[in-house]
Order: sequence, then structure tokens, then C-alpha cells
Amino acid sequence: SKHSDKKEHSASMATTIRSGVTITICTAWAAIRPCRRLPLDRTRRLLQLQPPYLSTAFSPQVRCQGVWRSRVRCTSDTSGAPPVTAPGTSDAAAADEVLLEAPGSFRIYRSGKIDRLNDPTILPAGVDEATGVASKDVVLDAGTGLSVRLYLPNKLQDASAKLPVVVYFHGGAFLIGSARDPTYHKYLNALASAAGVLAVSVDYRLAPEHPLPAAYDDSWAALRWVASAQDEWIADHGNASRLFVAGDSAGANIAHEMLVRDGGPRIEGAVLLHPWFSGNAAIEGEPPAAARVTGLLWSYACRGSAAGGADDPRMNPLASPALERLACARMLVTTGLEDGLAARNRAYYDAVAASGWRGRAAWLELEGEGHVFFLGKLECDNAKRLMDRVAAFIADA
Repeated sequence: SKHSDKKEHSASMATTIRSGVTITICTAWAAIRPCRRLPLDRTRRLLQLQPPYLSTAFSPQVRCQGVWRSRVRCTSDTSGAPPVTAPGTSDAAAADEVLLEAPGSFRIYRSGKIDRLNDPTILPAGVDEATGVASKDVVLDAGTGLSVRLYLPNKLQDASAKLPVVVYFHGGAFLIGSARDPTYHKYLNALASAAGVLAVSVDYRLAPEHPLPAAYDDSWAALRWVASAQDEWIADHGNASRLFVAGDSAGANIAHEMLVRDGGPRIEGAVLLHPWFSGNAAIEGEPPAAARVTGLLWSYACRGSAAGGADDPRMNPLASPALERLACARMLVTTGLEDGLAARNRAYYDAVAASGWRGRAAWLELEGEGHVFFLGKLECDNAKRLMDRVAAFIADA
């Protein structure tokens, strides 16, 4: 439904780019405009993008209110090479200069090093007292460290009943996060219980130590492993013919990539929770700075493997013809209307609906909520509403 116009916010907004870490992002991901639904014929106009390169310049010592910070002038391009050192700065000092900082989440240096400032706590698998869901870890590749955490609800009314299987990819800008951290462990327990599914949370490798496509390749390997039903939980309790992919933010981006790769398993549905997509140019209703910051992070995570900067089809599916061959029968796309990515999320949904894809697409937007709000407040009314919608979608109700 349409919502009334609001005045453009100039103040910073609270948003979450990883599991449970709330950061305040100034104009880099704020200044939310009214998120109006776009007619399908206008989607075509969104595809007229600027040339495939990204130039992002931050003035020295600029500090955004709250919190994206950049301390040197830098240019981010498709090569992933470090930006030119500021005049009068020694090589050693330049290497220690901070290019971008999200306090509480991460700090990126000119040298390419990253400090992860998020809570390093990990929770062991086991039985969750609140939901009764059992979980266990399985290592898929000892060489790369790829592993998954499986979640099995205890509400099996019929021991012979087979559950839908949901492969979940966590968010974190490809840079931080884990399937084993407290926020995602809690969310997957809640999802398995509420939706009555066997969930598999993928712990993929992180950039920049493992540049993209490592996260995509790990996720692809995990998806194929799940579909093969080699694990006894999946073989005994999972229904391989009812396979879903899901994820939030960068994890929803990964879920989309799984749908456009060739040779994968049959996927019944996809749940994209506040997907992280962008492009070299901002679209209507999107804060221009959101595209700039995303482009900087994207080139850093790819380290030279991106084609066309942020217009790489993995980050900007609006520029890709692959939408018509999405490898699922159904899709649910969600957003929060206070999210700086809301307009981009809506444009993605409209583009899917307008493509030649033969599946069914559904949309859910929630007033007053920011990026992946539900991870930090599972008990709030809108988080419950979202969980109910996800469960109903999986049940095809």
C-alpha cells in the first residue's frame, strides 16, 4: 500500500549491516526519501546506468555524523588497487591510514588490512532452551574451512514427515559475520521453530582475506551439498524437493547469485530479506551516497575481480538479463521503509516481476524499520510479522 510522503531526513539513521551490530550511518546510507512504488514501465528507465566505473572521493579528515568515517582522499575503481597516497605521506604511514570506518563493525586501512570490531563471540551448537531446536556443525571442506550449522526443530508431529529445507546465508557486507555468532544462531533457531523447517546456515569465507567470489563459491558448494542429502539429518528429516535459499543483506545478495548460476539443484523458493544491491549510479529514491559507499566496499571485497565496478551483475542485477532465468518457482522480497536500500529493493522486485521469469514474486515492506532490523529485535511486532510472512511463504499459504 502507498504510504504518505515524508520530509527527507538529513539526520543520521540507525541501521544494521551485520548480525546484531547497529551502527549509525550519516549521509553515506541515510537521507531517506519517501519510498514510492515504481510502475513497472519505469523500471526500464532504471537500467540506464552510468559508465562502468566508480570514483569515490572523501575529503581528508571528513567525519560523518555518527559514523562512517574516511580519513584520506581515495579513489575506488574496478581494479581494486589501493588509492594514490596523499602528498607528503610516507609509504609506511599511508599503509596505516584508515580509508573507511564503521565503529563497532570494521575499520579498513589503505594497505588493505581490516580490523573487525564486531563481537567475536561464537556460540556452540546444541539444543536451544527457548525453542527446543537442536543444532550441529558440519565441516564441508577442511582445507578452506567451509562449514555449515544445521537446525532441526523438535515439533515433528510425524516422525516420518519430511521438512522443507532452507539454506541460509548471513549478512555482513561480505566482510564480517558468522553462522555461529549469537545473533544469527538465535535467528536461525527462531526461523526453524516458527517455519517448521530444517535450516542450514552457511559459514562462508570472508573478504578481504578471501576476496569474492570465495563467499559465492563456498555458498554454492554448500547448497549443492545440502541438495545431495549426504547428512543424516537432511536424509532422515529433510525434503530435498522443497529446497529454499534465504539470506539477509549481503546474504540475500548471495541467495540471488545462487539462483542465476547454471547447473544447480531445483529450488522451490527464495527469501530475500533486505537484499544488498547497488550500482554505480543511484536510482530514484535512493540516497546517492549509498551507491558510493557500496561501490567502495564492493571493490574492496572483490579486490579487482569485479566487472564494471558496482554495476557488476552480482551487485547490480538490474543491469543483468539473468533475471528471467531465476532458478526458483517463487520469491519473497522484503524491505524496511527506513532502510537506505529500500528503493533499490523495490526496484529489484519490480524488475523481477517485469522480466520473463515464470515464477511468482511477493513483496513485503514494513513502515518505520531500518536495514535488517529484525536481527536485533526478534520480539518486536514487525519482526514477528515478518517471521509470520516468511513462514507462510515457505508453507505456500
